[in-house]
Amino acid sequence: MSAANARKKPFLRLATAAVAMVAALGMAACSGGSASSSSSSSSAQVGDRGPEQIKEAGEIVIGIFSDKAPFGYIDADGKPAGYDVVYGDRIAADLGVTAKYVPVDAAARTEVLASNKVDITLANFTVTPERAEKVDFANPYFKVSLGVVSPSSAEITDVGQLAGKTLIVTKGTTAEAYFEANHPEVKLLKFDQYSDAYQALEDGRGEAFSTDNTEVIAWAIQHPGFSVGIKSLGETSYIAAAVKKGNTALLGWLNNQLVELGEEDFFHKDYEQTLAPVYGDAATPDDLVVEGGVDTTSTN
Repeated sequence: MSAANARKKPFLRLATAAVAMVAALGMAACSGGSASSSSSSSSAQVGDRGPEQIKEAGEIVIGIFSDKAPFGYIDADGKPAGYDVVYGDRIAADLGVTAKYVPVDAAARTEVLASNKVDITLANFTVTPERAEKVDFANPYFKVSLGVVSPSSAEITDVGQLAGKTLIVTKGTTAEAYFEANHPEVKLLKFDQYSDAYQALEDGRGEAFSTDNTEVIAWAIQHPGFSVGIKSLGETSYIAAAVKKGNTALLGWLNNQLVELGEEDFFHKDYEQTLAPVYGDAATPDDLVVEGGVDTTSTN
């Protein structure tokens, strides 16, 4: 998994494809199931639908990132791709419906559920107590902590080096919340899109950029001249699917499916397909994957 060419593909094609295709991403990406996309057969609106109503409608609407490779992005063919999309495709397949993917910004991941724009948010969504007040999270399928990437020529290896300096973050992320709560001495430059945040780092508009360690490690591998000087910051966090607050039927279905997927090591296979070509030797699936909805390795 260490071949450089194999690791480059998702990131090399992301910037151009994502910008070109975001406007067109009101798309339906087919997973193995019914070809029907009619929603007239179900009286419940998107967001409030349970599994049976989604099956009747023939389509499930899933919020994903369109600019956060290797988790959710638009590939060179203009199609949704990444770790979260493989999971979304499996959800649709197990329901026997088509998956319609809708792009979301990090700060809008709760809003799209509350406003009935999607049935599920799968946008690399970290579970926090604040978010859990607004949405219902299923059990986790991934785990992360924060990382900090910076130019290798001025590498940030300790948070203390950022005092009085500018750190780039994406709005609505755990990185934004962590630094606002714990490091008010750090100036935050905020962006709606991950692609804009990375561009700001490359342009030198901040000393560093912080987001999930899984992402900055992958990005630095593909961008010579940048290093992840802080690979783990804060406590281990968990990523999970989210549904509209009170949609217990869909939540229960997702949790039951996670148990079944764990029996076949689904997320390890997802990792090998989507993440291993990017991370190479920098991470292993056991470091990051949660099977069956339960992290059996956590010591927190």
